Amino acid sequence: MGKTKQKQDRSHYLFSNRELANLIGPLVIEQLLAVFVGMADSIMVANVGEAAVSGVSLVDNIMILIINIFAALATGGAVVAGQYIGRKDEKSACKAATQLVWFVSLSAVAIMILVYFGKDIILNQVFGHITAEVKGHADIYLLIVTASIPFIALYNGGAAIFRAMGNSQVSMRVSLLMNAINVTGNAILVFGLRIGTAGVAIPTLISRMVAAIVITVLLCNQTRILHIERTLKIRFDGRMIRKILAIGVPNGLENSMFQLGKILVLSLVSTFGTYAIAANAVSNAIALFQILPGMAISLAITTVISQCVGANDYEQVRYYLKKLLAIIYVAMVGTVALIFLALPLILKAYNLSDQTAAAATNIIHFHGISAMIIWPLSFALPAAYRAAGDAKACMYTSIVSMWIFRIGFSYLVGKYMGLGVFGVWIAMVIDWVVRAICFIIRYFNGKWKHGAIV
Repeated sequence: MGKTKQKQDRSHYLFSNRELANLIGPLVIEQLLAVFVGMADSIMVANVGEAAVSGVSLVDNIMILIINIFAALATGGAVVAGQYIGRKDEKSACKAATQLVWFVSLSAVAIMILVYFGKDIILNQVFGHITAEVKGHADIYLLIVTASIPFIALYNGGAAIFRAMGNSQVSMRVSLLMNAINVTGNAILVFGLRIGTAGVAIPTLISRMVAAIVITVLLCNQTRILHIERTLKIRFDGRMIRKILAIGVPNGLENSMFQLGKILVLSLVSTFGTYAIAANAVSNAIALFQILPGMAISLAITTVISQCVGANDYEQVRYYLKKLLAIIYVAMVGTVALIFLALPLILKAYNLSDQTAAAATNIIHFHGISAMIIWPLSFALPAAYRAAGDAKACMYTSIVSMWIFRIGFSYLVGKYMGLGVFGVWIAMVIDWVVRAICFIIRYFNGKWKHGAIV
């Protein structure tokens, strides 16, 4: 009787199995597309020359940091809008969406101007001692790609709004369009017209402009659950922006510190020799595919949990969180198994030395097994807490764990215990374990339930 009643109750839950599938499917495709396009871009840049690869990669490190900040702000807006949707307050949800678009757009313009003013500092001081040739390529790339900052910020905000209403197909289609323009433009300008570094940068700018315009036009459709106001008159609502920042700022700081941590660890890896640098780079590329389903479904967790929290129904929160975590585990087991089977062929395509291939094989096997067990609890579970408004606790836990265990233990295990690049990956998994323990404890003590933004 109890089970029958529970099933009847669940028929009134916010998301059906079909709706979850419609939400998750496009997110997986979008993430997969982003990874493949990133690889294609790197291959095309390589045809310009090693100096171009170095210059572009240096600038991309800065751009990734900036994009992560706006992605975090977009998450903040999505959480606030999602919680309002859960409360059936569509007017406030649309207001949150409008405030997000205005705020990220103007903030991105301000950051773009700062980057242009600080261009010489970035090239001469932040990038350190680089050759004149590398600096020349970095200068050209930075000059063009910096102009795309407002557009990629606007696209991220718009994509987050569509995901907040459970419509991930729109963001997937716009992403398909953006990446198709980027790859096609690169192919034409790099291989066809032989423009060089500018041929890599110009398609990036154009593709982001098109994506921003398309997604903004779609957001102006007043028939959608979430839409933005059709006006050029900007009216900031301090109260609403503070709610967005309450999630966006901690998330942004967490992402920024994580990126900084990766850079510091890379500097350690470089001391282990050329084989270690190559093995680490290849392993990072392959490891991204192992956790790809988890990254995609974590975006779905933000949508689902924020609406459940807005509805003040924590029974649904628990139900969907367990369900989505289970889906992540199943998807990651399947993905990791496929990569293990294909690993010899993948490594052969990289044409690595025996030493490098052996190191990469050990790393990928270790990472894959660890990811199947620990990654969802370390990264997908806190996505639910952020959706519930508990962003600060996630930030504190992640930053402290990263600095002590990922960075500190990288030096301890990798350098002083002599395990080299493999020791760096052991330290990373230790960091995962600590995070997972902290987030599991937080789940059971229930403190994450008291951070609702609306």
